[in-house]
Amino acid sequence: MLQSVSRIRPQQADPPALEVEDLVVRFDTARGSLHAVDGVSFELQPGETLGLVGESGCGKSTLGRSILRLNEPAGGSIRLQGEELVGRSRRDLQPLRRRVQMVFQDPSASLDPRWTVGRLLAEPLEIHGIGNRRDRAERVRKLLAQVGLPVDAAQRYPHEFSGGQRQRIGIARALALEPDVIICDEPVSALDVSVQAQILNLLVDLQRNTGVALLFISHDLSVVEYIADRIAVMYLGRIVELAPRESLWRNPRHPYTRALLEAVPRLGGRRKPAAPLQGDLPSPYAPPAGCRFHTRCPFAVERCRSEQPQLSGVGHQVACHRADELIQPPA
Repeated sequence: MLQSVSRIRPQQADPPALEVEDLVVRFDTARGSLHAVDGVSFELQPGETLGLVGESGCGKSTLGRSILRLNEPAGGSIRLQGEELVGRSRRDLQPLRRRVQMVFQDPSASLDPRWTVGRLLAEPLEIHGIGNRRDRAERVRKLLAQVGLPVDAAQRYPHEFSGGQRQRIGIARALALEPDVIICDEPVSALDVSVQAQILNLLVDLQRNTGVALLFISHDLSVVEYIADRIAVMYLGRIVELAPRESLWRNPRHPYTRALLEAVPRLGGRRKPAAPLQGDLPSPYAPPAGCRFHTRCPFAVERCRSEQPQLSGVGHQVACHRADELIQPPA
């Protein structure tokens, strides 16, 4: 089992590397308006890793893609070192795009199979007019060395590599422009466990050497426990708990977070469950009024059904009306 790592964090910068405030993302479909992200706020400091976890369909990947404006926000603010991204035209976004990059879940789908690795890694440099051909070739060689691939990999095609090696290529491509922030969208979920560990250790080493901030999206809490400094738990488009890794693992305060942690296998058995989740995940087309988790929560009271809790607290934040009193399920 992976053991969490301890890293020395740089001094917090002012402003943060990334600020997201009241972000809203909706999709208009034949069935109606799908509420994918609804009022999400967080900050990411330089050199920090924020883990974003939750069930499939909770809006994690949509949130990550929206930060890059791959999905257009319906409202809210996204600031990159204080510079607003929402509302900018594509032309105005161009110089800012080099400062935030993405590593996708499936490297096979994100790497053009018709291009050599060298061309794939040089393309971002060409788009942003960085260096001449010789400079770009040298940068490609350095990127391959950074991610542990041989120099001759530049002449080969993505299909000639294993899944783990292709993900290394994806990471090298994200690093090409020396960004301030990298969004990692389930970057190890399609890999074998042994390869997962290699990629996670690579990300940790690269972060130490470059100071890049990581938003690490995953449904696997054991992976997030290993790599993240802080963890944000997302449910049906909203963040319900946000805390330092150790604090959240030792003292989860939201019933949904508890349920997720109880499902994580442990040596010697799982945590003793407090109460099982009931019912199915509500539809994002018609999210419940009040607390969105109340339809599955064994601790819900009338207030939970009518009033939406806000994320509050210092350091360890939670969006739950009963977080301070929650010990046993109500009789």
